[in-house]
Amino acid sequence: MKIMFLNQAPRKGDRGFAYKVDEITTLLNGYASPGTTVEICFPDDYDGAQLFQSLGEQSHLNGLHHMMETPAIVRKIFWAAENGYDAVISSNTFDPGVDGGRLAVDIPVIGLLRASMHAALTLADKVGVTVPLAPHVPYTRRILRAYGLEQFVTDIRPIGVYKNVRERKAEIFDTTAGLIRGMVERGAEIIVPLGGALIPYVVDPVDLARETGVQVLNTKAIGIRFAETCVNFGMTQSAITYPRAKLSLEDFNKRL
Repeated sequence: MKIMFLNQAPRKGDRGFAYKVDEITTLLNGYASPGTTVEICFPDDYDGAQLFQSLGEQSHLNGLHHMMETPAIVRKIFWAAENGYDAVISSNTFDPGVDGGRLAVDIPVIGLLRASMHAALTLADKVGVTVPLAPHVPYTRRILRAYGLEQFVTDIRPIGVYKNVRERKAEIFDTTAGLIRGMVERGAEIIVPLGGALIPYVVDPVDLARETGVQVLNTKAIGIRFAETCVNFGMTQSAITYPRAKLSLEDFNKRL
């Protein structure tokens, strides 16, 4: 089985958290079952891709960049289906491009936020959510509202760190642990950490769970194992929910 783990932005520039492809590929494949290969891929460059870096440099990632990058992500998802991938996971935990991709292909397209939230709600009634930055909070609420899941979330709390994250591992761990304890006091029963560049790439959710005494889910592992389940059992997004037309890659690349 071959799964594409699709990043949100083209592979260009230092995005502030030193994205190490080989290291992260090894980590992701460690979450997979024997016989599954997880490959990190990137969308092609597109007009407006610089917006991601501009917002990131201001620590003001508010979701606008996801709206700009969606066409490039959908195009890459279609390419994946045409080139032998069994499933695609949107690596970003805010699910950019997932709905569009599902309208374009038959293979499973998995969003980590949605999959992780449903996993959490299989195991508990109330979920606490951490996000990297304050602008992520209203954006996350809008996504959860669209999914019909907002009512199950007790808190969405920002960690406040998204630059030089490897050098700030201890700070991220301590801050997140404090946020989690506060959310548990306010009724959270399980934690979904959004922002994979922080958790699990820098801080292991297992360590946070050990420190705080509450389950902290690994969004990347959940996405990979759910994608495997879909492929193994012949499941994919409903063609009734996501009706698809017959398309070619040229349809995604050619201008009028």
